[in-house]
Amino acid sequence: MRHIVALRGDPAEGVGHTYRPHPGGYAQTCDLVAGIKRIGDFKVSVSAYPEKHPEAASLDADIDALKAKVDAGADQAITQFFFENDIYLRYLDKVRAAGIDIPILPGILPVQNFKQAANFARRTGASVPYWLAARFEGLENDVETRRLVAAAVAAEQVFDLVDQGINDFHFYSMNRSDLVYAICHLLGLRGQAPKVAAAKAAA
Repeated sequence: MRHIVALRGDPAEGVGHTYRPHPGGYAQTCDLVAGIKRIGDFKVSVSAYPEKHPEAASLDADIDALKAKVDAGADQAITQFFFENDIYLRYLDKVRAAGIDIPILPGILPVQNFKQAANFARRTGASVPYWLAARFEGLENDVETRRLVAAAVAAEQVFDLVDQGINDFHFYSMNRSDLVYAICHLLGLRGQAPKVAAAKAAA
């Protein structure tokens, strides 16, 4: 094991409640990152929030928290999912202006069930644009068409980011790696098939 994704985690009572560190644990993610780095030469990824963490006072305060994680040794960040690429690009500008130069991988969520995804977004502070709701309107009972639309929307989002010079991505597979595999195929990543198949078998 050489790569660790270091996350603070949710409050024990669930999202929306006050987070309390474990008595024997780390107070914040930056402390966890520093602890990992003291143990060994691991690559460490941390979270980033283009629309700010739900508990953060402001986006600037959230970027300060990211900077603390970088100062503690984080090597890259993976963003919360977003659906409007401009949100990510504006965030990237703010992060770079703050002196943070680690890779910031965009988190892409293929929407397989719009209602569930919208509920998930509300809990995590991610906005859901009207146009996305319109894409899935009337497909509540049409699983196959939903899958096709989900793959097309995610691929469209990634293609646009590639045009903006972004080449590395993180997919939130939600235990459906087959859909991520289809998206990778649309993107021309045929050589990644064995890795995706392994992920599917482990899901």
